[in-house]
Amino acid sequence: MIPPLVFIDGDQGTTGLQIHERLRDRSDLKLFTLPAAERKDPKRRAEAINACDIAILCLPDDAAREAMDTIANPAVRVIDASSAHRTQPDWTYGFPEMAAGQAERIANARRVTNPGCYPTGAIGLLRPLLQAGLIPDSYPVSIHAVSGYSGRGRAGVEEHEGRGAVNAPSYQVYGLELAHKHTPEIQRHAGLAQRPIFVPAYGAFRQGIVLTVPLELRLLAPDVDGAALHECLARHYAEATHVHVLPLLESCALKHLDPQMLNGTNDMRLSVFPNTAHGHVLLSAVFDNLGKGASGAAVQNLNLMLTQQ
Repeated sequence: MIPPLVFIDGDQGTTGLQIHERLRDRSDLKLFTLPAAERKDPKRRAEAINACDIAILCLPDDAAREAMDTIANPAVRVIDASSAHRTQPDWTYGFPEMAAGQAERIANARRVTNPGCYPTGAIGLLRPLLQAGLIPDSYPVSIHAVSGYSGRGRAGVEEHEGRGAVNAPSYQVYGLELAHKHTPEIQRHAGLAQRPIFVPAYGAFRQGIVLTVPLELRLLAPDVDGAALHECLARHYAEATHVHVLPLLESCALKHLDPQMLNGTNDMRLSVFPNTAHGHVLLSAVFDNLGKGASGAAVQNLNLMLTQQ
């Protein structure tokens, strides 16, 4: 049997490099990338994408759209790691654990859009709770997340690891205009009726994310508390391989969250921190922005799609 041909378009960025690293020793597929001299040749790129079985696009949004326009071969399947198609209804959202049957939909899809790093954590926390009716879709959601500097791509890596690294900031909050491009993706796939407030930041560590969502119990139904929220998440992800919910007693014993604890994996850990005295609950997600937040998720989606290749 001829192994399927997988073409990575844009294998020199942080996500593309990590995907290549994860796939290069696989014997069940044939990995293909363009040599340096051909990477910017539109004709050569079009030939490559139309000759493969599955293309993984690791490109800026506009370049990803342009790549899609060159596909003439109806047999070509695509995983797009950019944000160009994440809210498009004719693309399958590549978060296998977010809903029942989503893994099967990805396995059979022709077009899969890889989730953004921040949305993976936010949707992973919020969607099950909204679907269960524990959080109303009108809840005024606020999200804060801190990512490693690799989340900025090459620019972030160069700033912190290049010649001027001594002057790199230790921490910086950005997106102050509250218009981050991931916000519509979070709203759509979490099932929120209104736009959440999303405030991201970068820290002086290479990779990893801590994302938090605070909740006020007074805005929820009288029978909803930290235990109910935790039970819902634990039940939703009970059979998941890559998403784990920390037991409530263990989360209550924690004093801090380490954004780097799952680096190098495709796993995500969710936690619930209730404060009964004040009627507050904090939801958290910890994962690798280059793992479950990018390349790990792309490979997970690829593996699902290969089952139907």
